[in-house]
Amino acid sequence: MPKADDHSNEWYYNVKTGKVEPYQGDRAAERLGPYSSPEEAARALEKVQERNEAWDNDPKWEDD
Repeated sequence: MPKADDHSNEWYYNVKTGKVEPYQGDRAAERLGPYSSPEEAARALEKVQERNEAWDNDPKWEDD
């Protein structure tokens, strides 16, 4: 089991630069993550869009 302070397998998508970066990157307010791989982090905005669409179409949250 990894130690709590081991961030070696954490990847983030930087919304300011549009780049994937490791744990030792920009400040947290500029990033989405953590993700388990650079490839997964690269899809961060796509995943956000998918989740937003799912929530927008969820009948449990109908507020119109």
